[in-house]
Amino acid sequence: MTSKLKTVAGRLRAVWMLLLVGIVLSVASPVFLTPANLLNVALATSVAALLAAGQTYVIILSEIDLSVGSALGFSAVVTALTLGTYGLVPALAAGLATGAAIGLINGLLVTRTRMPSFIATLATMSVFAGLTLHLTSGNPIPVTDYDFQGIGQARFAGVPVPVWIMLVAFGIFGFVLARTRFGRYVYATGDNVEAARLSGIRVHRVKILAFVISGVLASLAGFIITARLSTAQPTAGAGLELDAIAAVIIGGTSLAGGRGTLLGTLVGALVLGVIDNGMNLLDVSPFLQDVVKGLVILLAVFLDRNVDILRRLVPRRAASPVPTPELAQHI
Repeated sequence: MTSKLKTVAGRLRAVWMLLLVGIVLSVASPVFLTPANLLNVALATSVAALLAAGQTYVIILSEIDLSVGSALGFSAVVTALTLGTYGLVPALAAGLATGAAIGLINGLLVTRTRMPSFIATLATMSVFAGLTLHLTSGNPIPVTDYDFQGIGQARFAGVPVPVWIMLVAFGIFGFVLARTRFGRYVYATGDNVEAARLSGIRVHRVKILAFVISGVLASLAGFIITARLSTAQPTAGAGLELDAIAAVIIGGTSLAGGRGTLLGTLVGALVLGVIDNGMNLLDVSPFLQDVVKGLVILLAVFLDRNVDILRRLVPRRAASPVPTPELAQHI
């Protein structure tokens, strides 16, 4: 019963939180449920959601990637510099390759040097943030390519292109995680790395590929934010790694590894996006947004770690006594 409750609570937690926040904001602000505002929420969520998608792979493995914000900024700068010289396609390829290379470096540091992922990615976060500032001298790089700007500013069927990119990415990588052999290896390695190794899974390769996926999705998020702003900002990704981790936790992925889904992560990212949007609509001080996010994360972790409290709230049905032969004679 406990394991069943834990599974249900993990899957539905983010959904119930999203519904609760949505109901409160729909009552507090008549603008919240308008189609235009809901599209704004999805658009604002797209960048953090892509970072969170890659982070989900890493956290299921019981690791963490603190460098996704720096990877976004560095790949965005590389993309902008390449775009001005070589054009759109080489620029996109260079940006994706940069993100993959950062993920590869992180994966090799974690697997080959046996360095804790927290320390390894904290170091690479600082390294690539510094390299980004060095390449740009701290100045934004303007982007004037119309086709590239369309990645962040165009619409398709009335929906912003970044939202489509987010949905397609979640569909592809969600399928990989849930329906492929590699996805099963990710869950198995995160659940028990030694048992996975003994069963023949190349756990180092699995971890490296997970970090590469995180880096690639960070570069994809960099495309969106650069195209939306029409500039590559050296500090564009600063702090976004915290939003990504928060979305993953709210979405039900266990920090202990072995459990989580991309659908839950998407809902978790939407929870944070709705909270930000609602506080803006209600003219709440922006300084309080981080306070609210912190409280939401605490609530999500509390529910994850204290599912036995939910178990005690569910009334137990008394078991029917099994009649003995003597009792049966009197029935």
